[in-house]
Amino acid sequence: MEVKTLTKKAACAAIVEMGHKLIEKHLVAGSWGNISCRTRKGIAITPSGLGYEKLMSSDIVIVDGEGTVLSGKHIPSSETKVHVAIYKAFPEAGAVIHTHSIYASALSAMHEDVPAIIEDIVQICGGRVNCAQYALTGTQELADAAVQALAGRKAALLANHGAVCWGKDLAESLLVAEILEKAAQIVVLCKSCSGKLHELDAADSAAMHTFYEEHYSKRQRGEE
Repeated sequence: MEVKTLTKKAACAAIVEMGHKLIEKHLVAGSWGNISCRTRKGIAITPSGLGYEKLMSSDIVIVDGEGTVLSGKHIPSSETKVHVAIYKAFPEAGAVIHTHSIYASALSAMHEDVPAIIEDIVQICGGRVNCAQYALTGTQELADAAVQALAGRKAALLANHGAVCWGKDLAESLLVAEILEKAAQIVVLCKSCSGKLHELDAADSAAMHTFYEEHYSKRQRGEE
């Protein structure tokens, strides 16, 4: 998978636009959650404590591959360690979005995974989405736990916190976050009705994810 990198100007503008989309889609609220993407000379990431409604391109911070600030007038996101760890662990990741969406957060509060119960979560996320072991926000322990839970997946729940998703670019990262939230909502609804969940067969899940990665995602991008 080819990683798409943007110029600093384009990356900052894209992150501001994505922040507005996350608010509109109720995946974050206020200044919680965070967004980043690779640039040609570093990682562009949202600043700590600034709400998305009033966020401007000039507020976005640029850090290097270790999380050291290269430019920007604000402190970078408190979850910079999580973002940096994901980029290191998954070289194919071009963008990372951390959300506080309702249903994903509900399952994270129960320390439960999102089982592979619908086809799109298998196709997009890679299968069952794991819940990472709890660690205090902003710590390297949380970053390490997130990477461990993400093994073979594009999304993970963060215990008592929310969710983190990655993709080849911001658009795919958003799609992963939306599909994850949809699946989490279905899980909560199933549990509240009968408690019965029928998870997809592992072999079928693997086949669907492979087809998505190798063919369907390319069709979505007009490449096949």
